[in-house]
Amino acid sequence: MAGVSGCIKYSMFTFNFLFWLCGILILALSIWVRVGSDSQGILNSTDVGSSSHVAADILIAVGAIIMIMGFLGCCGAIKESRCMLLLFFIGLLLILLLQVAAGILGAVLKSESDRIINETLHNNTELLSTTEESAKQFQQAMAEFQKEFKCCGLINGAADWGNNFQQDPKLCECLDTQRPCTTYNGKQVYKEPCISTIKDLLAKSFIIVIGIAFGLAVIEILGLVFSMVLYCQIGSK
Repeated sequence: MAGVSGCIKYSMFTFNFLFWLCGILILALSIWVRVGSDSQGILNSTDVGSSSHVAADILIAVGAIIMIMGFLGCCGAIKESRCMLLLFFIGLLLILLLQVAAGILGAVLKSESDRIINETLHNNTELLSTTEESAKQFQQAMAEFQKEFKCCGLINGAADWGNNFQQDPKLCECLDTQRPCTTYNGKQVYKEPCISTIKDLLAKSFIIVIGIAFGLAVIEILGLVFSMVLYCQIGSK
């Protein structure tokens, strides 16, 4: 029994050390999704910005909690503390249940979130043609986005910029001959609007978040099994 308990104990320690490292990885990836997105400058200027980063914010919190939980599990395994192991099990179970609830809620509200994103992007087309100072940040972010991803405007191409189109001679300028171009006000500009590119970037961010959450759920189930087996082994000594 002692040999089995020792094997489980060190397996539990190894698992929780890896669990702690996973917490660091999840934290790093979630922060990257949150602040390192290519569309960050545009999204921060719209209502989509706050709603699209909710999942990443949750995973940042989860990653930090997992680091603490991993440390707690390591201590519980080495010291063979049933109290620490029980706390680890309860905490891990609560995190798993919250993830399941968040996943169900996200699936239910997906169509609604897609509709909100479409409406917000369409509404913010007006920010490109206005001369108000409050829209300058969005216009600057949009100009940089267009240059990087070789697109123009949000919905209707260069026409979205209205009279502001003439203010910047390099705005939407089509320099890549492999991309479809069109002529607008006597200038060659990118034909494709940016709305599809923004949606693709958002979709990729969501896929990363979902992948992290799914992989995390598998790890958490293994943690629950390991901790409960060791808990029972210690109690049977």
